[in-house]
Amino acid sequence: MTTLDTSSSPMELRKVAAQADESVKQFVLGTFIIGLIWLIIGTLLGDIASFKLHWPNLLTSSPAMTFGRVRPVHLNTLIYGWASNVMFGISLWLMARLVRTPGRWIPSAWTGTLIWNLGLLAGVMGLFFGDTDGMEWLELRRTYADLPMIVGAAFIAASVWRTLGARQVHHLYVSVWYLAASFLWFPFIFIVGNYASQRGVENAAVNWFYAHNALGLWMTTVSLGAIYYLLPKILGRPIYSYWLSLLGFWGLAFFYSLNGMHHLIGGPLPSWMITTSIVASVMMVIPVLSVAVNHHMTMVGRFSALRYSPTLTFIVLGAMSYTGVSLQGVMQSVVEVNRVTHFTHWTVGHAHMGVYSFLTFILFGVMYYVSPRLLNREWPSAALIRWHFWLVLVGVFLYVFGLAYGGVMQGLALNATEKPFSESVAAVLPWLWVRSLAALLLTAGHFIFAYHFYLLLKSSPAKEELSPWHEISPLVVDLSGGRIESKGATV
Repeated sequence: MTTLDTSSSPMELRKVAAQADESVKQFVLGTFIIGLIWLIIGTLLGDIASFKLHWPNLLTSSPAMTFGRVRPVHLNTLIYGWASNVMFGISLWLMARLVRTPGRWIPSAWTGTLIWNLGLLAGVMGLFFGDTDGMEWLELRRTYADLPMIVGAAFIAASVWRTLGARQVHHLYVSVWYLAASFLWFPFIFIVGNYASQRGVENAAVNWFYAHNALGLWMTTVSLGAIYYLLPKILGRPIYSYWLSLLGFWGLAFFYSLNGMHHLIGGPLPSWMITTSIVASVMMVIPVLSVAVNHHMTMVGRFSALRYSPTLTFIVLGAMSYTGVSLQGVMQSVVEVNRVTHFTHWTVGHAHMGVYSFLTFILFGVMYYVSPRLLNREWPSAALIRWHFWLVLVGVFLYVFGLAYGGVMQGLALNATEKPFSESVAAVLPWLWVRSLAALLLTAGHFIFAYHFYLLLKSSPAKEELSPWHEISPLVVDLSGGRIESKGATV
């Protein structure tokens, strides 16, 4: 299971890690910067879309700023701009470290990132002008946006896989499995989703095949790979169970790809297709609980370390959110539950629990870990880290809880046939204000994080070289005098 040879000394491991980090340093930092720019743009557009639910005439003098255009731009900038760019950098950094070799074909990765973002920019501008393919998560035009993004992703995948091919280890850690699979699965589902020849109801099935798998076989796989690396890395202990990690990986591979059709329960699709998706969704309990138990048992006895590591805090909360959103997805795939939650704001809250409190929390945690090691300097302000953490934590809690509760009230009102439709709207209105308040908190957290990252880039390097493998400082407690001393480097 381990990627480290037993004969390797700590000095040799440190040297290998430093070489791997140096080889991908510029690329990783570049993707972080690009991702943060898209994060700020997408966040502001999300705020506008949220407040349009209270003031429909807000900014309607400009066709580009109507809800039907702002909302898909918000979605695409955050999924393909913020999340995907950062995941490109994380994937190459993790792969180089895990296979103990410098990153390969880095110019290919740079070329792919440039092409990807040019395609995304063209697609976003098209959306502002009303040019769209008209399918959720697939709004970008396939003619001038999606094709460059596919080419760009292929260039980046080539670099990741070439690095894997040059590995200096025999056994592959589970994180390598997740990362390597991500760069096979994502191009496939992206091509199928964008260039399927079906129309009408069949096209809706393809749409949800892509939309659901974009989360499960791209964002989830990279995130779980990062968790499996950083959790034992920071704690200084091996992952709890090798076999559970295998069960989690193969369970996700076998069951997740069929889940998307449960979004079309009640639609004019064949019963066998819907039933298959429901069964596959329920079977996701197996890999989800396998991963949850593995992560929890790795943390047992070490939860106090959350006080010292922002990376660990974000990673653990992200891992908990993965369990929560996955079990929530299992629950809402059941027909009786789906009748209440479908076509309501519950689904919006569910999506944000997956893409934000799971994925984005993991991305924040990895950036807190990777950035100072690549730059050989510490984050300038502990206060800014705390402000960022609490703003986004409270923000996403209010967002998810508010829309979950409001969505249930909305769904119950919709299913009460004796009540007018207006009552379902009135039931959710107070919770839309909670959503907008949460959006402002998240926006503040994002600006603080982006500003803090800028300060990190501009700060002076550490006087002493920071070990790229340094762990949590061991705490020496003097029980007689009550003193606590920290020995070694901090996290």
